[in-house]
Amino acid sequence: MYIKIKATVLTVIGFACLLIGLIFIILPGPAFLLLPVGLALLSLEYDWAKVWLRRCQRWMRKSAVQLDKWFSEFKYRK
Repeated sequence: MYIKIKATVLTVIGFACLLIGLIFIILPGPAFLLLPVGLALLSLEYDWAKVWLRRCQRWMRKSAVQLDKWFSEFKYRK
């Protein structure tokens, strides 16, 4: 019984974070924080969420590397 309640609560909170994160892609807000949190919570119960969490982590890592390169080039141009 406890495991079923825990899974339901994780699923509801995970989908809520994911939905709010998707809304914040369009509206101004912290989408880059809520999407991975929602996927991380959902990945505890669902395999498809693990796949999307890994993709999201890869995209975030690539964009962080690109931003580092851009900032280092911008810093040395001055």
